[in-house]
Amino acid sequence: MDQFRNIGIIGRMGSVKVVESLRQLKQYLIANNYQVIIEEDTATMIPGHGLQVASKKLLGEICDLVIVVGGDGSLLGAARELAKSKIPILGVNRGRLGFLTDISPSDLEERLAQVLAGDYIEESRFLLDGHVERNGQPLGFGSALNDVVLHPGKSTRMIGFDLYIDGHFVYSQRSDGLIVATPTGSTAYSLSAGGPIMHPKLDAVVLVPMFPHTLSSRPIVVDGKSEIKLVIGETNETYPQISFDGQMNIACAPGDIIRITKKPFKIRLIHPTDHNFYATCRDKLGWASEIAAS
Repeated sequence: MDQFRNIGIIGRMGSVKVVESLRQLKQYLIANNYQVIIEEDTATMIPGHGLQVASKKLLGEICDLVIVVGGDGSLLGAARELAKSKIPILGVNRGRLGFLTDISPSDLEERLAQVLAGDYIEESRFLLDGHVERNGQPLGFGSALNDVVLHPGKSTRMIGFDLYIDGHFVYSQRSDGLIVATPTGSTAYSLSAGGPIMHPKLDAVVLVPMFPHTLSSRPIVVDGKSEIKLVIGETNETYPQISFDGQMNIACAPGDIIRITKKPFKIRLIHPTDHNFYATCRDKLGWASEIAAS
């Protein structure tokens, strides 16, 4: 009995290479008698496809597996939409790094055949929820698989804010902002800002200051179940922004409160059986391979 019978497809918009992989994927799945449902925006890239079309939300309700063709950003967007449905997600890399989308287009059919035959490994990744409050009233909300970031937006001024973890005051800081990253996001923007690489299995969150005014400000790793609260300083002359995976922004004002917690739903990522986190780091980050004994 096939575990994955109804398969959804999501592709990154505006890429010729993605279209090539979408056509290959469609042809292979239909030839092997799978029911293929294509995401509504993705469907516009391959006119005359003849497939059932659905929104991302509906894909989560009717599919057994969703395949994302694109880069890590494409998978981040799909993950935020599909987390609640608990549907497994498989990534085909048509982006740059490909930490999350780890199937290469060159061996797409071979790898896909293995996965569909039940030969794969699965891991779960948690997301973050961020709520912004103004004068005690909700202002905005977002979710992130990689990171929630407080940043100055178009301004070049530093942001003054207070940090609380689980209700405990940690510090007041003046900096370009703060990155709150999951283990998944620890190899993304957080890494560029000097944060540590965290193994995906860790139940932890890292807080990475961005160009802090004091050199003693360093990244802090806290329990994944922690509530992180940021209070924008009342004397700020700038209106900073809070972003979610770099794909959604909420404009904040002095006095606003941002609360960041772990999302109650996790995403299920599917990988080929030879997937290895350290090998991925070695490949994507240019780490040295083993030195042969002399």
